[in-house]
Amino acid sequence: MTANLNIESQSIERYLRQDRLPHIWCSGCGIGIALGAFLRAIDRATIDPDKVAVVSGIGCAGRVAGYVKLDSFHTTHGRAIPFATGLVLGNSELNVVVFSGDGDLVAIGGNHLIHAARRNIDLTVICVNNFNYGMTGGQVGPTAPLEARTTTTPYGNFEPPFNLPYLASASGASYVARWTVLHARELERAIAEAMIKPGFSFIDVISPCPPVYGRMNKEPKGLDSMHYYQEKSIIRNGADPKEADIELNGPILVGKFVDIERPTLWDHLRQVSSKAQEKVKAQAKV
Repeated sequence: MTANLNIESQSIERYLRQDRLPHIWCSGCGIGIALGAFLRAIDRATIDPDKVAVVSGIGCAGRVAGYVKLDSFHTTHGRAIPFATGLVLGNSELNVVVFSGDGDLVAIGGNHLIHAARRNIDLTVICVNNFNYGMTGGQVGPTAPLEARTTTTPYGNFEPPFNLPYLASASGASYVARWTVLHARELERAIAEAMIKPGFSFIDVISPCPPVYGRMNKEPKGLDSMHYYQEKSIIRNGADPKEADIELNGPILVGKFVDIERPTLWDHLRQVSSKAQEKVKAQAKV
């Protein structure tokens, strides 16, 4: 799973299932931007698309798997990472990307997320984070900022949200970054880096949800959120993920936070297998 980063990206049309378009995403939604960044990243990293597999769960971002002309799996709610883990263990030559939302990956799928990072499984996880369950009515999600209004917190969220870069980093991820969909080129570059990085890579993608979360928090149009990202984003590569909390209408820390070398699950498996074989050979000589 190695490649050289290629600055020039080619057209992404050949990666899309044209017969499935137009898509279902709402006007002003940022998922299309995130998807475009991912597809351009395949070319940027010069990765063979025949060796790319996309896995997604349930939710708005989960529909990505049905729109790409790549090997893809639209799985059950919260279980995208276990499905992806099976693909990696079954075929280590595959470049497996999990593309889903904050509710799917961090709420019902949160346990899988932290253990995949702990094991440093060779996966790239792209989390489109819009702070709510946009597809099912705009309920409060695990990343919704304190005091944010949703359909289930009409007077403001009172549950502290997850800081996703910090969660992934603390769990053991080798690569952690965050960008908004306003930072389309930076996001593309980050995904390309993540896809050729051995181990578990996690990218938090802050994205608008105009019809529900945006409407209830004074950002009824996608452009309103884009203005917010432009005014409030602070780019600080190498920042401590612990500082990446997001407050309602507050600053958004973005950048590449973690890029370390760490043995992957495959490295540990090979080491254990090698020791077992040596033990068997030693016993056979006795």
